[in-house]
Amino acid sequence: MTTALSRPDGSPVRVLVVDDEPNIAELLQMALRYEGWDITTAATGRAAVQAARDVGPDAIVLDMMLPDFDGLEVLRRIRAFAPDVPVVFLTARDAVEDRVHGLTAGGDDYVTKPFSLEEVVARLRGHLRRSGALEHRESHVLTVGDLTLDEDSHDVSRAGEEIALTATEFELLRYLMRNPKRVLSKAQILDRVWNYDFGGQANVVELYISYLRKKIDAGHPPMIHTKRGAGYVLKPAP
Repeated sequence: MTTALSRPDGSPVRVLVVDDEPNIAELLQMALRYEGWDITTAATGRAAVQAARDVGPDAIVLDMMLPDFDGLEVLRRIRAFAPDVPVVFLTARDAVEDRVHGLTAGGDDYVTKPFSLEEVVARLRGHLRRSGALEHRESHVLTVGDLTLDEDSHDVSRAGEEIALTATEFELLRYLMRNPKRVLSKAQILDRVWNYDFGGQANVVELYISYLRKKIDAGHPPMIHTKRGAGYVLKPAP
């Protein structure tokens, strides 16, 4: 399906997301689940430490500010029994001191709020690969029906005919193809393709869906469908 990361036994990557803001935790959970990963969430430092013991995550996304104790204390406690798990801190944009403390305390990386979901995913993928604890399965081509998309070369074709896409069209199509037969709302598409803090209107999704249809469905049975009041779905043509 995609350039997949998995555990040596083939089971999904496990990521622990720690943030006391429900909307941020939900967005991260949604984005990481679309990678095919198994996500556990915690809203307090105490719950995070317990979840890390119970789940044995392959990576952790850890907010610096939590209601009981801070991310540095969470990191210290988790490092006592999981010294090598990659940890990506979430910090406020102006909290330079937090970032310095987080990295010197043993954190592997940091992302400032507001952040791009794609950036968090990319950082985690990089750390997971470098951790050496996972398998990297080489499968770069997405295929739905007679439509193919190569995530490395960015080549797209339908029924053997090459299709030229802009960078945004490519990202939108990739998202649709990673979720075949699944209805995706405009809000979900904005979150994933334009990042959750995008300030534009939902009609940008309609616009780019129309661009894609002209290129993907032209001369072929349609694959991109509108579910009125729900969103859009891509599925193989009958």
